[in-house]
Amino acid sequence: MTQGGAPSARLAGADAPRPSDSFPGRSSTRAPSRRSTDAARAAGSVCPPSRTSERRYSPSRVLEVAKVPLIGEPDTALICTSHIERQNLTMRMHIRRLTRLTNAFSKKWDNLRAALALHFAYYNFCKQHSRVRVTPAMESGITDHAWSLVELLAA
Repeated sequence: MTQGGAPSARLAGADAPRPSDSFPGRSSTRAPSRRSTDAARAAGSVCPPSRTSERRYSPSRVLEVAKVPLIGEPDTALICTSHIERQNLTMRMHIRRLTRLTNAFSKKWDNLRAALALHFAYYNFCKQHSRVRVTPAMESGITDHAWSLVELLAA
């Protein structure tokens, strides 16, 4: 961050806190550490669909969910799919090229990458979230104000 609150070319170091979804009961900031990333996978097993006509619209019954740590030392009690499912829904609602049956698709990977980068930059630096009343970047201490679109595009 440069003087006067303008965005700098380098926003944060490798150990900077990461923005999160700010789910109730969870802190949206994380203390910097040498190993700042924990990742895990929750894989579910479902029973085969029944032979009834309702199987097309009804979800299958879940038999078990295996929680597998992938990176770092995640707390296995907190491993769930709700965070990523919420992020996927937000992306589909904000980026029309990710929805089905649309004519706003990307013909090139570079265009899709640019659209995703613009979405995440806007989501984290410009959009004030109703639960925390600030942007995720402000909540994490990366910036001290919500960026305008002019600031975002200049960064």
